[in-house]
Amino acid sequence: MKSLLIYGQINDVIKEINKASMNSVARNLYHRFINEEMKDTEGRYFIMEADIKEFTTLKVDRKFLVILSILQHCQRLSEVRGGGLTPYVITWSLVSF
Repeated sequence: MKSLLIYGQINDVIKEINKASMNSVARNLYHRFINEEMKDTEGRYFIMEADIKEFTTLKVDRKFLVILSILQHCQRLSEVRGGGLTPYVITWSLVSF
């Protein structure tokens, strides 16, 4: 049924349809997320400190940074440095201990 099309072409059309169906707030967030993606985070799940502040009730304080450090030590998160932004890549399912 897909004829001579490749999956990438089909996925590109799906992405464009999803963009068209978003409201302006969601579209702005989508573009922000795309712009924050780096070579090292491409195709991986990651969060930024700004996402934690904006979408959760967590306080980004010293205690929170210690917890991030513990999660990195347990190989649940990894930090990708460079480009002025520090994304935290989710390396393992963040199921409770």
